[in-house]
Amino acid sequence: MAATISVDIWTDINCPFCYLGKRRFEQALEQFEHRDDVRVTHRSFELDPTLSPDHTAPVIDWIASKYGMPREQAQANEHNLGLQAEAVGLDYQIDGRDYGNSFDMHRLLHLARDKGIQDAVIDALYAANFAAPQPLFGDRDRLIAVVTEAGLDESDVRRVLESDEYAEAVRADEQQAADYGAGGVPFFVLNNKYAVSGAQPPELFVQALQQCWDDRSAADGAAGDSSGPDGPTG
Repeated sequence: MAATISVDIWTDINCPFCYLGKRRFEQALEQFEHRDDVRVTHRSFELDPTLSPDHTAPVIDWIASKYGMPREQAQANEHNLGLQAEAVGLDYQIDGRDYGNSFDMHRLLHLARDKGIQDAVIDALYAANFAAPQPLFGDRDRLIAVVTEAGLDESDVRRVLESDEYAEAVRADEQQAADYGAGGVPFFVLNNKYAVSGAQPPELFVQALQQCWDDRSAADGAAGDSSGPDGPTG
């Protein structure tokens, strides 16, 4: 039986390091010999779950306020993130982005998981937030357009947004992250055993994937071995 690696990734669409971390993890997968045996699931994590549903604010202003820094420093930090994104082939819009409540986006990502297109939808949300000049938060029509273009059915999307569907699934993900001790994102858990925190270099992800593969392969080999040190056991 071939070993399978499960990777659960806790993220928030507001989080630029999640945007970078996903790409760096994908670069690691490209280097990993057994990439076809890796199953990835994106999990919900809100950086600020206290925000009102209709909250939105310019991201530079929010960073300056949250961390008590001059606006110029916040803009410089965003510029640095833009350079990091460029280094891994991602577009990054420094000006014009906003920050807001991401709960509905997480609910739609659970819908996308059920439909088998979660990766496409999270990529579309990241691109809409980080690579496009117009704000994403606080604009339901744009949110609907983004996720339907990524493959979700509009009637399904509207049904979810007009109800509390998947709310419990989002809260369950967030509780599991808390149980793991995750204080921030991105947060990667491999085979429910190894945790990697942050947008780490691809080489570190490759090492973690290989460790999981070696562990599972050794376990499969032990289960299939019918002989012990003193001869056949059975």
